[in-house]
Amino acid sequence: MSDVTSPQLQGPSRALPGRIAVRIASALFVLWGTITVTFLVLSVLPGDRATILLNITSGQVIERTPAELAPINAQYGFDKPIAQQYLHYFSQLLQGDLGFSFELQRPVTHIIAEQLLPTFSLAIAALLLAWLIAIPWTLFTAGRGRKVGALGSAVETIMAGLPQYWIGILLLIVFAIGLRWFPVVGGTTLWGTVLPAITLAIPLAGFIGHALRGEFERSMQQPFVLSARARGMSLASVRLRHVLRHALIPAITLSGWAIGNLLSGAVLVEAVFARPGLGNVLVNAVSNKDFALVSGIVILISFLYIIINLVVDLIYLIVDPRLRGQS
Repeated sequence: MSDVTSPQLQGPSRALPGRIAVRIASALFVLWGTITVTFLVLSVLPGDRATILLNITSGQVIERTPAELAPINAQYGFDKPIAQQYLHYFSQLLQGDLGFSFELQRPVTHIIAEQLLPTFSLAIAALLLAWLIAIPWTLFTAGRGRKVGALGSAVETIMAGLPQYWIGILLLIVFAIGLRWFPVVGGTTLWGTVLPAITLAIPLAGFIGHALRGEFERSMQQPFVLSARARGMSLASVRLRHVLRHALIPAITLSGWAIGNLLSGAVLVEAVFARPGLGNVLVNAVSNKDFALVSGIVILISFLYIIINLVVDLIYLIVDPRLRGQS
């Protein structure tokens, strides 16, 4: 009997390294595709890069002669074929060099390093707050009957559809200007992060709550609920210890997507609350056609997406042991 079943037991373990390799290869392919598309898009945008660089350096927006542009094109390789420019750009990225900001006259890596922590801390705070809103609301309304469930779902739909820009302005007017509980100009302090985090968390809590609700109500119909109740476990314990654990899987998947969404949403939120971070830097870089800084931020966000998705896969294995044999 052991000889027959052992290949079945060892199959998932043997397949695990191969599946990990496939995931890593897929992630690298996505990152390469993002780098390539970013380079091509920025290369074909209107505006001559040499002219932009000279105008930024001199502080004057004027037409430039070919004689003025030639040294700049030669220095930065703008006059080389697009394929050669791409290979040079890609080789620099492999060495950790994201380029040089023409506008700020500083390496892109230094600029991003200074602004990454405020933006990333805001995104993480908003994600945690969204979970703190979604889980109690789901436990309170899911599986409680048709009317209560409909009310819970309606509230989640409204929350998910609220524009972040509108939420930020409303919170700013009421709690910062009106009640003066929070600073008008958001900073990187804990108190200055509250309103921006709530602004990002409210719509996300609606999405997470909706994902939790569907799986929660399906799990309530599973046989393990009746088994737990038959063993004398209270309904509240079953909902919290067993049903909620199964319901977390789709919401965790959504959280992996949410980090990227929160980073992009921070662009508007940081503008509303005058908060430092990558959002304001990206807006200025796009308006000033600072190609190196724009591409650096885009590549960084893509890289974070990949890391987060890998972390989500690991969380799957912790939350649901059944998946360990399938990974």
